[in-house]
Parts: sequence; C-alpha cells; structure tokens
Amino acid sequence: MATIKSEVEKLLKDVFIYPFPLTNWVSNIVLVTKKQGTLRVCVDYRDLNRAYLKDNYATPFIGQIIDECAGSELFSFMDGFPSYNPINIALANQDKTSIIFPWGSFAYKKLPFGLKNDGATFQRVMFYVFHDI
Repeated sequence: MATIKSEVEKLLKDVFIYPFPLTNWVSNIVLVTKKQGTLRVCVDYRDLNRAYLKDNYATPFIGQIIDECAGSELFSFMDGFPSYNPINIALANQDKTSIIFPWGSFAYKKLPFGLKNDGATFQRVMFYVFHDI
C-alpha cells in the first residue's frame, strides 16, 4: 500500500493526475515486481485499448534518421522516456484514463504510458515540433 500511496502522491504533486469521479472507463492498478525486487505501479488499460482502433501513424526508421544526419556539424540524442509527459490529454478524453485507487479515483491530465496510441500520438507531436528541421 505504501508503494501505491507514494506513486499517487508523486503523480498528484507533478500534476499528472487529479481526483475524478467514477466513470465508465475506470481502470485498475497492477503492482509489478521489477528485477531489482522493487514494486512498480502500472495501470491496466487493456479494456480501454481493446475499445479503440489502432492509429497507424508512421514512425521513422532510426537508421534513416542517422543517415540523414551524416555530415552535420552537431548531433544530439533526445531522451524519449519523459517525453510523453508534456502532452496534454483533451479535457473531453481525460475521463477515459480514470484509474481507481483504494482511496479514490483519478484521471490523467498528461499522456501516460500504456495506451494503445501513445506512441503514434508522441510521433505526431515530434513531427509537428521538428517539421522544419
């Protein structure tokens, strides 16, 4: 319970989630044991993912991107792990990310990992941000 409470407090502090009344799309949490023996709080979005069509937005081939950078004066890598976090979820869709904890239900304001189309959404945002580079 302490791991779950700690995760909820962290997400609330970082304004990724907020208290939300129960809706039709409440997902459960799952505790997963990591290799190091620590626990990780995950959200079971399987039912929600089954309800939505796959967004087949094309992702670039990393080899092609690196080849296009050949001869460039500067080259940098971006850490993509925290990159989903700045992507806001439309207010009308936040109820679909509802999760239930022992002391209430919450919804995400920011794009979480585990949704079927999170990769396509992220790629679309990156294309928009870097389209002229």
